[in-house]
Parts: sequence; structure tokens; C-alpha cells
Amino acid sequence: MSNNVNAVESKTSRLLKAFQSGEKLTAGEIKNRFNIANPRAAVSSLRMKGYAVYLNEGTLDERGRRRASRYKIGAPMRKVVAAGYKALAAQGISV
Repeated sequence: MSNNVNAVESKTSRLLKAFQSGEKLTAGEIKNRFNIANPRAAVSSLRMKGYAVYLNEGTLDERGRRRASRYKIGAPMRKVVAAGYKALAAQGISV
């Protein structure tokens, strides 16, 4: 079982490195390139670890078709950081 846990962590850490190098990836690209069965869960895991991963909706191409949405890492919004500090304060945790 521990090998499976390490493999998942390895996949997630490789995904994080790709995001940190500036890559913008679709769910399909994450699935195929990193062999991650559930890209949404992997992204959620990164978010729970404090990384600001955003999903940018695909734009329309010249023929009116929607392009694939892409995940990317970015700077967290000020409101999100403030909400985190408020939640910690409400639990009596000083930062």
C-alpha cells in the first residue's frame, strides 16, 4: 500500500513542478502526461496544501467552439488569504 501512496505523491509533485514552471494544463493533459486518473482530485490536493491553482475557462475559437479549460498556478487573491487568517483566528491559532 505504501508504494501506491508514494506513487500518487510523486505524480502530484511532478504536476506541481509543471505548474511552478509556468505550464497551463488541461485535465486531459494531466491525465495522460502524469498518469493521474482523477486530475480534479490532484488539483484539489494541491489546493488543500496551500497552492493557488486556478482553472481558466477555455475561450471560443474562430469557429465558435469552446477550447479546453486549463489549470495553472498563480498568486492567491487577497480575499482568500484574509479568509484563511480569519479562520485560523477563529480557531484560536495565532500566526
